[in-house]
Formats: sequence, C-alpha cells, structure tokens
Amino acid sequence: MKYRGFIAKIEYDEHDQIFVGTVINSKHVLGFAGVTVRELEQKYHELIDFHIETNKTDDKPYSGNLMLRISPETHADIANAAKISGVSINHWVDKNLRTCIDI
Repeated sequence: MKYRGFIAKIEYDEHDQIFVGTVINSKHVLGFAGVTVRELEQKYHELIDFHIETNKTDDKPYSGNLMLRISPETHADIANAAKISGVSINHWVDKNLRTCIDI
C-alpha cells in the first residue's frame, strides 16, 4: 500500500480479525489497523497526513550513499525489498547479486 511517498506492509491478524499495517520506509515506527480494507486505507491516509503535518523534518531514511554509487531511488527500492523479505540490506544485496554472478 502506497500513499504520499510512504509504503506500508499489510498483514492479517486472524486472532483479532483485523488488517494491520506497518510503514516500512520511515525513521519513525508507524502502524495502523482496520477491520475492512476501506477502513484500513482511511486509517493509513490519516496516519500519514498527521505524520507529515507533525514531523516537518525530512523523513527519508536512506541517503543513497553506499560503497557502490547508485541512485537514491535504487537504494530505497533495495531497502524496501530487504525489509519486505525480513533481511538486512547487506543480506538482500548479497543474495540478489549472487544470482547475477556466472562463475
């Protein structure tokens, strides 16, 4: 789920029977929940709008500076893919770069 430059990972909590979302590309811990998809989306938009209004600082946690010179967009995409996979950036890059090595 994407909104205003933020990306959320959505899971379903079977015990409470609700959808739970976590923003994965913020310096801050941001979470939200809803019983329906419509409610989940509404809560997500409200959270992000409030977060942007109350946190006037730049919330981009990735500078684009690595040992490799890559664009900030590629850096953010790699970081988000690693978070979704539940691994570190180093592990994700190592795993994915290994698929390109033909030795």
